[in-house]
Amino acid sequence: MGTISVEHSDRLYWLGRYTERTFTTLKALQKIIDGMIDQKLAYTDYLAYFDLPDVYSDNMDFVRSFLYDKKNMNSVAHNIRRSYDNGIVLREEISTDSLSFLQMAKDTLDKAGASENVMLSLLPLEDILYAFWGSVNEHIYDDEIRNIIYIGKTLERLDLYIRMGYPFGIVEKESIRLMKNLHRVPKISPYRYNTQYLSDLVEVLGTEEDYKKHPGKALESLNHLFEREEKRA
Repeated sequence: MGTISVEHSDRLYWLGRYTERTFTTLKALQKIIDGMIDQKLAYTDYLAYFDLPDVYSDNMDFVRSFLYDKKNMNSVAHNIRRSYDNGIVLREEISTDSLSFLQMAKDTLDKAGASENVMLSLLPLEDILYAFWGSVNEHIYDDEIRNIIYIGKTLERLDLYIRMGYPFGIVEKESIRLMKNLHRVPKISPYRYNTQYLSDLVEVLGTEEDYKKHPGKALESLNHLFEREEKRA
């Protein structure tokens, strides 16, 4: 415990974030595809959540970009690649078996990109990512390693849920999960949270009223949660 380098701690954290970003983006795309039957432009609300410009000709142009375009930093393809790149470096920490699921996800997406049927991507990828998390739980015996990954995972989910305006009840559950993970981090770990930003986050997510009034403050607190204490004025 407490022997993980700062570099590997950071990679573990971003492994969790990128993998969760991939998963939550997949779920959002599924909803958008379902809405394409009734809406001419079913994706505009999603772009608005992230202040992204609408440069897409139609629904499918958007969906294919957010699934397969590696140059689109918000796409599934980009984020699974970043997750895999971190996993390669962390092979010994997360196990070869866990890494193989990230490889499988990346290969499945590449294969589906050549097809006109986007459901070839959406259906198996979700199951593969669930299998990855199951493998992480099965093969990682160091609690600190596992916990840093899950901090990244939960923080990313909370960030995306707030941006997409999820109901307070759902956000509150993820917030409680994040707090539990944060408090499990050993004090000697090189990856420590900023207590002031954590306090701000707890305050904003303490009630539904505060959550609705100050989502921007919650996002700021999440984005700076691992910033050194002395950096904040």
